[in-house]
Amino acid sequence: MTYDLKISGGTLATAAEVFQADLAISEGRIAAVGQNLGPAGRTIDATDRLVLPGGVDSHCHIEQLSGAGLMNADTFESAHRSAAFGGTTTTISFAAQHPGMRLGRVMEDYAALARKGALVDHAFHSIVADTSGENLTHDLPALIESNHRSIKIFTTYDKVRLADAEILATLDVARAKGAMVCFHAENDAMIRWATARLLAAGKTAPRYHAESHPREAEIEALSRICHFAELTGQPVILFHISTEEGVDIVRTARARGVPVFAETCPHYLFMTEEILNKPGNEGAAFLCSPPQRRTSDQEALWQGLADRTLDLVSSDHAPYRMDETGKFANGPSAPFNKMANGMPGLETRLPLLFDAMVTKGRMNLRDFVRLTATASAAVFGLTGKGTLDEGADADITIWNPTRSHTYGVDDLYDNVGYNPFAGRTVTGWPETVLSRGEVIVEDGRLHAQPGRGHRIEMGESQAMTSAQPRVPRP
Repeated sequence: MTYDLKISGGTLATAAEVFQADLAISEGRIAAVGQNLGPAGRTIDATDRLVLPGGVDSHCHIEQLSGAGLMNADTFESAHRSAAFGGTTTTISFAAQHPGMRLGRVMEDYAALARKGALVDHAFHSIVADTSGENLTHDLPALIESNHRSIKIFTTYDKVRLADAEILATLDVARAKGAMVCFHAENDAMIRWATARLLAAGKTAPRYHAESHPREAEIEALSRICHFAELTGQPVILFHISTEEGVDIVRTARARGVPVFAETCPHYLFMTEEILNKPGNEGAAFLCSPPQRRTSDQEALWQGLADRTLDLVSSDHAPYRMDETGKFANGPSAPFNKMANGMPGLETRLPLLFDAMVTKGRMNLRDFVRLTATASAAVFGLTGKGTLDEGADADITIWNPTRSHTYGVDDLYDNVGYNPFAGRTVTGWPETVLSRGEVIVEDGRLHAQPGRGHRIEMGESQAMTSAQPRVPRP
């Protein structure tokens, strides 16, 4: 047998083991893993390299209209170009419903954008912001049955947040059909209260954003959503945990049997709120919600990753340019609450985490694979992703573990125009990237055309299995 492609001489790593082997690919899938595999149409020499599953980024905003009505900077083409150069081969982004929209139509329109521009494989979360009409009775069940099995809910932001009763109704639908429900969990009233007081005091610069989203807002909302999951038995994943107390809430809820999963993001692991304290409006580049916190929170997040309280690390890529199309859409002198929230992260996620976990030894290579690829694929039912098993999709990133790179001011392949990690040096670099057996990044060049990415259906994963509710079911 002649394989299409073989990767030889490398060290392979999965979430379970690290071992020396060759890997052969045929028809876009991993055909064999072992020694003396036989000839191939092409062989890539991976001596002194690490052969890892391509990254799975399960939280990124791409070609999406925000709750404030602002289109972010990246199309599927530019976002996926950035993802590929960063070693990520699967994304999950958001089909964003706004009030008055039908969920089904929103998904149709968003999927059409992906078919046109996607460079890598992808799935979608459905943002539910309007539960009226047939959105919960028809559209959402139909989407879940067609294997769009992830729902996103906001507890804050004017145009997209759901009231508690609407949240519970949505959890009921998800439980009946088999889905995961993801949350941006912050207490809206606390944020409004803190923001109003800051603005009244003339505190309008970006550095006051952290105070406007007090940690108590995260703590209250995370706890509330855990109780909702406990009441209904519906599994939830809590996005972008930023506080020590947030980690403890997840740990305590899980100990009593609540079906809760959780993620954090690189900007919480590598930045503190001091990053916002820049001259003028420079701090706008680092605005995100929840905001960055304290050094003690960083340590708690790392401990949560180590003891598996936190299940995965995603980018929360939310790209807005530092101009009138993005951060300063409301003018260069707008107060912090009128500046777009978010920063690019698709391309930097994996190198930052590799440097911290593997090079600097905070965790190990198996942990890196689990937290950046395998866990996301498992939670969201992406069969064939995040693994090097025979029969899996040949989504593979070949890493040079000793290559160092210092990030520049504007050196990313997205359309954002700045790098929030400029000046940081990382050691460990994704040099060659394969998507379904096709080499899409090699020698610093992209070899992929828009539209080649496939939509990956979400199967009903073990994580989506509902628990016993605290109230009788009808």
